Amino acid sequence: MKALSRLPSTRFGRPRGTWPLPLPQPPRIRQRRPFSISGPARSPHAVSDAEIAALASQHQRSLSLADLVRHGRPPLSEKSLLASANFALSLLPIRLARRIQSLRNLPYIVVSNPNISRIYNNYLHSLSILLPYWHAVSQGRPISSLDDEIRFTNALADLVATHTDTIPILAKGFLECRRYISPAEVTRFLDEHLRARIGTRLVAEQHIALHFSSQPHFAPEASPTPCPEDPSYIGVIDTALRPAHIIDSCAGFVADICELRYGSRPQLCLDGEPDATFAFVPTHLEYIVTELLKNAFRATVETRSREPVVVTIAPEPPLKHQPGGVPRIQTSAQDRGLFRSDAMRPLDDNAPGVTVRIRDRGGGIPPDVLPHIWSYSFTTFSDSDADADLPGSGVDGLAAISSAGAGGSSIAGLGYGLPLSRAYAEYFGGGIAVQSLYGWGTDVYLRLRGVGTVDTYEG
Repeated sequence: MKALSRLPSTRFGRPRGTWPLPLPQPPRIRQRRPFSISGPARSPHAVSDAEIAALASQHQRSLSLADLVRHGRPPLSEKSLLASANFALSLLPIRLARRIQSLRNLPYIVVSNPNISRIYNNYLHSLSILLPYWHAVSQGRPISSLDDEIRFTNALADLVATHTDTIPILAKGFLECRRYISPAEVTRFLDEHLRARIGTRLVAEQHIALHFSSQPHFAPEASPTPCPEDPSYIGVIDTALRPAHIIDSCAGFVADICELRYGSRPQLCLDGEPDATFAFVPTHLEYIVTELLKNAFRATVETRSREPVVVTIAPEPPLKHQPGGVPRIQTSAQDRGLFRSDAMRPLDDNAPGVTVRIRDRGGGIPPDVLPHIWSYSFTTFSDSDADADLPGSGVDGLAAISSAGAGGSSIAGLGYGLPLSRAYAEYFGGGIAVQSLYGWGTDVYLRLRGVGTVDTYEG
């Protein structure tokens, strides 16, 4: 398998003059729509340096999948909905302030870049609309009414919309500033920033989904997720997610692109236990699997291999609990004591997960390439592989990423590739490992952790 950022577009006799071809639509758990919640929002608050410093210095508690489902199964009561809103409010301003500080720590000439500066101002804007709620809490006035919750959810919808294009904008900015910052610094910043972004966006989207799943605001037609209609969903989390369903959907999408571009459609063989289920975020798994299959399919097409890509699903066996059935949970005392909801039983943070192996016979990864596959600024896509009329042709992975944000329709438009896939996998304690047998093929092991059994108290 080759860990590359885009597929070459001139091989296997694709005739010129046919660009762009209509692409199949990527799989989606549910088509998202703009949020529309009635109710005025609070006026933005001018953000001072002192406020940013004070927030950034506070403890940033870790986030687990168990945190996101702790308020119970939908439809949420008014009490649980308000608890969810206050939980989100306790996390987001600190996270936004830390991102602002991180951007400020970049070289001044980098932050002065219009694209990097745009992201910086977006974070300032998002913090400004949350600060009034934060100050109200510090004065003993948490979110305590449905009107307050509606206004707060509007603020979260604004936050999600504001940061939708953060990844391609940052990529374009760093591409333009590459003379002033080293690849190692870019990778270090993006690793930290994108992991933080995953958590920030997830907290906001989870409460928005729970809002539409609550008893006071139940509105399946307006929800961005299947949460109100599908009993296995708690917000954006599917507590009975079947990896086989996601893999099959993503494989069809990537195979359609290969067939459209190259006239060749790699085959996929699903092995292991396809009926395995666990609790996870479907959109995260969708991104990871699409990226890994893209690389495996490309390697298969390039080497003209007739061997199928074999995906094996292996659920992990249940972990042994301590005497009395109490799981061993490695959580700090400070985190453990916060925001425990009476609506949920304690969840097992050490719950078993699922391991997925993706095996291809695409020739493996060259030894000189293998050490660089996790770098945001590296790709083996070369000038000879590119068409001159394609945006971002002949440059490294950052260029392919930034062109994707501008509407590029090549398979490179799927995102950051392996580094971002690893960030998604590692966020909740999973990971990605790559084993390459050069001249033969590649195995990729994706491990994902669940959250154990989700049960609610009766009464």
